[in-house]
Amino acid sequence: METWFLLRSPAGSAAYNMALDEALLSCVEKCGASPIFRFYSWSEPAASFGYFQRYAEVAAATPLRPLVRRPTGGGIVPHGRDWTYSLCVPPSHAWYRLKALDSYRQIHQWIRVAFEILGIRARLAPTRRVSAPGQCFAGAEQFDVLFRNCKIAGAAQRRTQDGLLIQGSIQPPAEADRDAWERAICGRAAEEWSVQWAVWQPPSDVERQAAALAANKYSKDHYNQHR
Repeated sequence: METWFLLRSPAGSAAYNMALDEALLSCVEKCGASPIFRFYSWSEPAASFGYFQRYAEVAAATPLRPLVRRPTGGGIVPHGRDWTYSLCVPPSHAWYRLKALDSYRQIHQWIRVAFEILGIRARLAPTRRVSAPGQCFAGAEQFDVLFRNCKIAGAAQRRTQDGLLIQGSIQPPAEADRDAWERAICGRAAEEWSVQWAVWQPPSDVERQAAALAANKYSKDHYNQHR
C-alpha cells in the first residue's frame, strides 16, 4: 500500500486554479512526499492555454475570457462545464521517472478504465489526429481518450526538480456522472496500484503561496501575454 493525498477543491477562478497547481508542485516533496491528486472546477467560463503558445494567436482562436496561461504545455482548453484534475508527483516516486509519453499514456489509461467502470466504452487514440492548430479538443494526441471517435480527455505535463505536474481536462459524455467517475478514479487506483487515499487540505503556507501567485502572476497580463 502507498498513500496518496486527495484534494477536492471548491470552484475557483482561472488564475487561482493555475496558481494552486503550481503551489502544489512546489510543495509536493515537503508535504509528505506523496502524490497529490486534485479534483477541481471553475467559478467562471474561461480558457487555459499552453505555456509555450502565443497569446495573440490564442486570443484570436477563442472568444472565451479570461485567458490564463498554464504552467504546463498543450493547446487551448475551454473550461466551465469540464471536469478538471491535476496530479503532482514528487521526484522520489516512480511516476516521476517515466518518460513523458509513458506518463501521458498511464494517466489516460487510468481515466479510460474509470469511464469503463461506469459503462462508457472509451478508448485511447492510437495515433495523433491533427485538426485546428492550438485547439486541444479539436484534434487528438496519441493516447488521448476518445469516446464515439471524439476526444473527451486531454492533459499537459511539466517536469521540474520539484516534481511532475499533470493537468487534465475531461469534456464528459452527457450520460456521465461526475461523482461516480471520481469514485471510479479513486477505486481504480486502489485496485491497480494499491493506493490508500488520505483526504487532504493544503497547509496554510501553500494556500498563501497560491493566493500570491494568483494575484501577482496568473491574473496579470505580463505573464499571460508575455509570448
